[in-house]
Amino acid sequence: MNGGGLNARARELGAFLRSRRERLAPIDVGLPGSPRRRTPGLRREEVAELAGISSSWYGWLEQGRVRTSEQVLRSVARALRLDSDETAHVMSFVEHAAPSKQPPAWVSRNLLSLVESLAPNPAVVLDPHWDLLAWNPGYTALLTNLARLAPKQRNLLWLVFRWPPARTLLSSWEPEARSLLGQFHAKAARHPDDGRYSELAEELLADPDAARWWDRRETSAFHPSVRHFRHPVAGDLWLRYVKLAAVDEPGHHLLAYLPDGQETEKALRALVG
Repeated sequence: MNGGGLNARARELGAFLRSRRERLAPIDVGLPGSPRRRTPGLRREEVAELAGISSSWYGWLEQGRVRTSEQVLRSVARALRLDSDETAHVMSFVEHAAPSKQPPAWVSRNLLSLVESLAPNPAVVLDPHWDLLAWNPGYTALLTNLARLAPKQRNLLWLVFRWPPARTLLSSWEPEARSLLGQFHAKAARHPDDGRYSELAEELLADPDAARWWDRRETSAFHPSVRHFRHPVAGDLWLRYVKLAAVDEPGHHLLAYLPDGQETEKALRALVG
């Protein structure tokens, strides 16, 4: 492989595969156990046999020494019993075309108008690092006045992990925080030379929970869902997360929080006024 970024990507993939190999027991894949095993999980040669590849090639893959095909990675994912999110993470390391340019740090008038028109429903525009580029009064009322935060703190990850009220505002803070961190970890692993990802990771890992989950290399993907908020003013709010890609602004996403029920709809209207 050529280039420090590509080498870092290969090492990250290898470390992820190793972490998943070590969590499997022989019985999980139909192999007999042995009391003489010195290390946890499967052996490399066992994974290689299950995946139908040579043990030396699989060893190089874990060591970050080789690039490989989509077919091989799918076989390895099946051998390691990866779930759909973990498989998608592994497949994202397949080399395709050159990476696209960074999206602009501004939001178009059309997208900004859409965010504003969604009020009182909270809505925000995110860039690939989850930096918040635009928001409406509904989002401010639900969380906090982002304009009062330092620019580097206007980030969804920072709000979830470093803004103390988030842990009481989100009724299921831990699973939601772990899912978001898993999404971030998956993206950051594919962009080892991106300084903003590194900067965010350093900030997040100051939180003990984030540091513990990061070491496990947990990965996740975004799934539409209903989240329960315990708002200090509006009370219980049930909001559906909807995330849409901006076709004319590649890399930007609209994240909207839509009321799941009439009571939440009324509460949002009263909250925003």
